[in-house]
Amino acid sequence: MELQRTIRKSGDVTILDLQGRATIGAGSDLLASELGRLLQGAARNVLVNLGDVKQIDSSGISTLVRMYVSFRHSGSSLKLLAPQGRVRAVLSLTRLLSVIPTFDDEATALASFRSKASSAQS
Repeated sequence: MELQRTIRKSGDVTILDLQGRATIGAGSDLLASELGRLLQGAARNVLVNLGDVKQIDSSGISTLVRMYVSFRHSGSSLKLLAPQGRVRAVLSLTRLLSVIPTFDDEATALASFRSKASSAQS
């Protein structure tokens, strides 16, 4: 299944829900273009929901790393939500789970953005 996406908002967090495969070609290209568009559109807080992503390869991983760095350089935040099965295993093996903030449930992920905002105001 090709990568599909939906975008929704929860407060000041933009949630990118992904479904399918984030692999070389159309999947990775869609992921890069959507995250790039969100960054250019001044989305400050982005949560990438990987719960329904069944496969990710080096191209998809590269896109996540590149966009994570781009978001950080712009003063924005990119976090991951609910990677499952093989996707979680690959992200763990590449140690990205220890680099990119990753959450198992949406409520905790959304709260992490709020805690960052309140500590930045202090």
